[in-house]
Formats: sequence, structure tokens, C-alpha cells
Amino acid sequence: MTKKPKWVVEKERGRREAARETVWLFGLHAVRDALENPRREMVRLIVTKNAADRLGDAIRHAPEVEEVDPRKFPPVLDPGSVHQGAALEVKPLDWGRLDDIAVSGSGPIVALDRVTDPHNVGAILRSAEVFGARAVIAPSRHSAPETGALAKTASGALERQPYLRVGNLGDALEALKGMGYLCLGLDGEAEADVADAVAAAGSRPICLVLGAEGPGLRERTRELCDRLVRIPAGGAFGSLNVSNAAAVALYAATR
Repeated sequence: MTKKPKWVVEKERGRREAARETVWLFGLHAVRDALENPRREMVRLIVTKNAADRLGDAIRHAPEVEEVDPRKFPPVLDPGSVHQGAALEVKPLDWGRLDDIAVSGSGPIVALDRVTDPHNVGAILRSAEVFGARAVIAPSRHSAPETGALAKTASGALERQPYLRVGNLGDALEALKGMGYLCLGLDGEAEADVADAVAAAGSRPICLVLGAEGPGLRERTRELCDRLVRIPAGGAFGSLNVSNAAAVALYAATR
């Protein structure tokens, strides 16, 4: 076997190291929104001829474009992903500090306690954008990172809605409370109605705290919430998917 030249080995090593710090976004909508986002640091775009035509002028923002045969689409994407002939390698967005975002704007903050499903987080980001949330926050560990699946479900919201992953969710909640936020934890067994709790908050900013489906909020997270609230259900089956619960709670917090 012919030994690879040193420069080739170093180039391949550098590319592998860079890949660990990047993510592939896929699908025409997610890729177009990322291409048009001036905050997004892009590495390269891989497209089929048809996808390139459909992306139109947005493609000019890509630093490097590689056109490929649709039968040999090279990026390693999420299982079952529908890439539509477009994949963009990017670096995760940097939205800055929670302290700065918390004092800007007027909408609520959504805190996610170990919500790991990227499709749920993507849907929550979409609702957060629709209802004008300041940010969605989640712990750095045991939460959904930026992935192609998350971006595709968010339908462009990932590029516009701040999504901050913090070192410790409990510490972040304490910091928000110190800034005057009322932290409302969603719990199906709670007695208070989320809409009533929001109304009682008056002009105080709101942080809606949601846990993973099944386990719900962790003990410390529950203790840090000012109140536990529920979404009233009319039927015997009183449970919502976490992304649906987030949308209903956001509506209650912003109407």
C-alpha cells in the first residue's frame, strides 16, 4: 500500500478535527435560511444541480460550493433525513450571553430541562419564534444540540430564534430570578392554571420551564420554579407532547 504524503495526512486530520466542531444542515428550506443568515459561519455547501437551481441567489453566500451527482450524495446526515439535494456544513450559532438576551426584548424565555429529541426542540423553536420569545435555553449536556434534524423541524427558526445551551440549567434559572423573572414550571399535576399564573405576574417577565416527556422536571428544577402550573385539559387524556405544551404555554404567556 502506498503511503500517503505527510501534507495529505495533515489535511485529512485537520478536516476531521474541523468536522467535530461543525454540523450538517440539510433540506432546501433549512439550507436557504442558513445561507441568508449573516450570523452563520459556513464551511461548505454540497448540492445537486437541481437543488442549486432551486436555492437561487442564496447560493452566492456559500464560501465553497460542490456540485455532486444526486446518486452519490456524500455528507453523512441523520438517519432517514430528506436532504432534497442540499447540505450545508456550518458552525453552531453563537447567540451571546443569557444575561444580555434576558434584558432585551419583551417576550418570555423558554427553559428546557433535558428535552433531548431534536424534533421536539425544533418544533419548540418554531413556536418560540411565532410567539416572540426572547430565547430558548437548555443545559449543555442532556439536551438536543444543533443538528440537521433540529434545523429542518424548526423550519428556519434556528437561524432567527436564540437557542442557548447553558452550563447548568439550575444556575441559569437562579440568574433569571435574580433579574426579576417569574419561573413557571409546567406540571400536569399542578393546581394553578398557566394562564391565571401569567395574569397574576403582572408586568414581571416570564420564564416557562418544561421537562422531558415522561420524567418531567427534575427535582432541583421544580424547586427553583416560583410556581408549578398546568395546562387545563377538557378530556380524560390530559397530556400533551412537550412541543405542543410549549406552544400552548407560549400563547398563554403572550396573548
